[in-house]
Amino acid sequence: MTEATRVVHPIEQESFRRLRARLDTSHFPPLTRAVVERVIHSAADLEYADDLVMDEADLAGAHAALHAGAPVVVDVEMVAAGITRRETVCRLRDAVSGPGLTRSAHAVRLAYEQVGPGALWVIGCAPTALEELLTLDASPALVIGLPVGFVGAAESKAALRESGLPAVSNVSEKGGSAVAAAALNALLYHPASPPASQPASRPASPPASHPASRPASPPASRPASPSASHSEEKQ
Repeated sequence: MTEATRVVHPIEQESFRRLRARLDTSHFPPLTRAVVERVIHSAADLEYADDLVMDEADLAGAHAALHAGAPVVVDVEMVAAGITRRETVCRLRDAVSGPGLTRSAHAVRLAYEQVGPGALWVIGCAPTALEELLTLDASPALVIGLPVGFVGAAESKAALRESGLPAVSNVSEKGGSAVAAAALNALLYHPASPPASQPASRPASPPASHPASRPASPPASRPASPSASHSEEKQ
């Protein structure tokens, strides 16, 4: 199911028209633009255009993997509910907490045992889920790391960028299940195949994995930060 084949409701069409009237996204590369716009649409928050961090080459590889049938793992059912027309893996119900281990972190361990390497991971709630993923040799196709909250969220996303893994993240404390699901949906809906000439490695420009090294307004080739609700310890 792509944007070309799904039926788009007139309200959604009008919402994107108003978004584009208020924010020029035409300079973003195609997949980056799709993620930025859909995340902003999900939150009605234009600030995500300067908060999200991603790499077009990473998105191209993830797009190909996703449409080739790679598994999609989520940290909570709220993220799963927001991902349309694709089965997901969520092991939170099977997880248990223990000394130094939250349920969310244990759920990540269980999910990795189930799906193995090469999956797309969508984390929108629990920073500890993202932290646990970074300790595993998961070789993900993409990590959408957008947990929300005042404790650990920004730090876990900074660690994700430092890891060098292919990722979508944001610099601030905001995020959540809806925006994480929206980022994945953007790749699901995008109709075009990634260009065959798309480089597999990161471009020579300052990598998105080190946002602090970049100016507040990044190069036009990638968003300053191109980016569903946190109850981390409730999980």
